[in-house]
Amino acid sequence: MKPNEDHTEAGTIEAVLSKENLRAAWMAVKANHGAPGVDGREIDETAEHLRTHWETIKAKLLRGEYQPGAVREVDIPKANGGTRRLGIPNVQDRLIQQAIHQTLSPLWEAEFSDHSYGFRAQRSAHDAVRAAQGYIQAGKTWVVDIDLKSYFDEVNHDILMRHVGQKVRDKRLLHLIGDYLRAPMQAADRSQTKRTKGTPQGGPLSPLLANIYLDPLDKELEKRGLSFVRYADDIAIFAASERSAARIRDSVIDWIERNLKVPVNREKSGSGPTDQSALLGFRLDAGGHISVSPKSAMKLKAKVRILWNARQSLTSVQLRDQWQQFIRGWWNYFRIADSGYEVQNLTGWIRRHIRKCFWIRWKTPRGRINTLRRLGVRGRALGIAYTGLGPWAVARQWAMHQALKTATLNHYGFIIPWDFAGAHG
Repeated sequence: MKPNEDHTEAGTIEAVLSKENLRAAWMAVKANHGAPGVDGREIDETAEHLRTHWETIKAKLLRGEYQPGAVREVDIPKANGGTRRLGIPNVQDRLIQQAIHQTLSPLWEAEFSDHSYGFRAQRSAHDAVRAAQGYIQAGKTWVVDIDLKSYFDEVNHDILMRHVGQKVRDKRLLHLIGDYLRAPMQAADRSQTKRTKGTPQGGPLSPLLANIYLDPLDKELEKRGLSFVRYADDIAIFAASERSAARIRDSVIDWIERNLKVPVNREKSGSGPTDQSALLGFRLDAGGHISVSPKSAMKLKAKVRILWNARQSLTSVQLRDQWQQFIRGWWNYFRIADSGYEVQNLTGWIRRHIRKCFWIRWKTPRGRINTLRRLGVRGRALGIAYTGLGPWAVARQWAMHQALKTATLNHYGFIIPWDFAGAHG
């Protein structure tokens, strides 16, 4: 067997539609619990639809006649202001995209750069940060940050399909991938916009296509012998001096715009000392020490304010559950930080928000007195129930600290994980 024969075999619509591959794809789509697309069908409804119509759908796919549905336009807020546009395909199309992804990914995976970390099995943002830490500890304390402007909306279809076509020879599959790239975006008012570029986030195939598109950039940076990490469209290149960083910045930006036809956001791209930048939510100082970036700390504070807004129509158990889900996920991501003062300094502030929330929810002086007594507050301290102080000020008073002691909050599940980790005092 010649080296490329297995690639040709794998890169076919028959391989995509094999029972084993489709079964795995369905399990992956189902596990994501995603929202419905423009057809309004949830996972279970789609399953019923496929049981009835799959043979017809499969026949169209094998003939190269299948037409994907429009993608549902969803705008989500970005941390730094503005919105990020997602394109949510129907569940049926997510199944087919996932099946394509599973079939094609092995064709590229072995050849992708070791410096690429996003959307790849057995690789994570933590791995990228550790690699960056290694470069800095080796003396490369200047970083070039490249910001690709609206990258997922700007991918050039012709360039992308040329790269895909280097490994996929099945014209039916190539045509199907192209149709997914061009599927119109449908807004809430049901108006549709044609797409001539981009691979919008929201579908299972987009991450693989994004990595295929940027792989030539990885290869170019490797050819130049540069120290870099790339996580999706987050690109950080490390250099030993200010002059070297500036030279790299200008030449790489020029190469990207000439060869990838993707605009670079020059206002957000630049070079400087590593401790004045951020990588994937972390800051690395000149010694390579990892800390939570100021922007990440601000995002945490904003989320705390939302989760402990007393006006939510949630029970205490529901407040606890949504808090645990968020804060455990946040801490699992940021716990690799060497320095803990950023989160340690927020510990008391977070608990004050929790106490404030409950004070408001106790509503009336009588309700507050009863609850304070139940929580062990006695005597004159109960007079706080009639205070004219605002809830934020009350939350720092002795009576509230006595009623909702740290041990009490922990007992009822209102935890702050880094306290238990013991890493930050």
